[in-house]
Amino acid sequence: MGLLLMLLVVVLGMVVLGVVVTRVNRRQVEARREAEMAPVRKLAFEDVTALGTELQDLDLELAGHPLDAGANADYQRALDDYESAKAAADAMKSPEDVKGVTEIIEDGRYAINCVRARVAGRPLPTRRPPCFFDPRHGPSVYDVPWTPPGGAEREVPACALDVERVRAGAEPDIRKVMVGTQRVPYWQGGRAYRPYAAGYFGAFSPMDWMFAGLLFSGMGGFDALGGIGEGIGEGIAGVGEGFGDLLGGIGEGFGDLFDF
Repeated sequence: MGLLLMLLVVVLGMVVLGVVVTRVNRRQVEARREAEMAPVRKLAFEDVTALGTELQDLDLELAGHPLDAGANADYQRALDDYESAKAAADAMKSPEDVKGVTEIIEDGRYAINCVRARVAGRPLPTRRPPCFFDPRHGPSVYDVPWTPPGGAEREVPACALDVERVRAGAEPDIRKVMVGTQRVPYWQGGRAYRPYAAGYFGAFSPMDWMFAGLLFSGMGGFDALGGIGEGIGEGIAGVGEGFGDLLGGIGEGFGDLFDF
């Protein structure tokens, strides 16, 4: 009886240890996900704010200009997209949710361009992807050859100002994000930023394969290291949880054994 009691105490201790390890690992994974989420959420709200500023500028441009049915419809579409983007940003729960936000913003910017074209009596603009260097620059106007540091030359969509900069050999106006203590282009920010880019560019197909590779593969070591780190953390959590369940089952079996 003494031996069985000792075994029961050991098993119960192992069960408690397994539960503790599982909870600690879960908290670590959740903390990592929140750390990924915070900068992406900030990025989304900055882009929503930029769309709101563009709408304010459009209001000033339209002062004194009557809108026909088409221009009014496009203007209302832009306003609706702005409200939808705000709501989608507020509802974000994971980095993947930002894709819906940037899809809406891209549509709103195109609607704004349509309003301007209709008021000026021009044909509606061809729908092009946003400026690769910073999607807040709005729809691109040309594909420009560009060579990233340490990479191969490729064609990327760019706004008029960035096309001019690249052709002059100057640095384009690149959207940068913080990764640890470093500021890097958003496409090097790691996998948490992929949905952000996918919302802006995913609908434009086919894209040049070199451009797509740059955009979605996450150049640099940040993405790979982040993925490996999270994979290890989740793997440990899974092992801990499985261990806890196994020991819990053993403990339950011992309880049934002694339940006369």
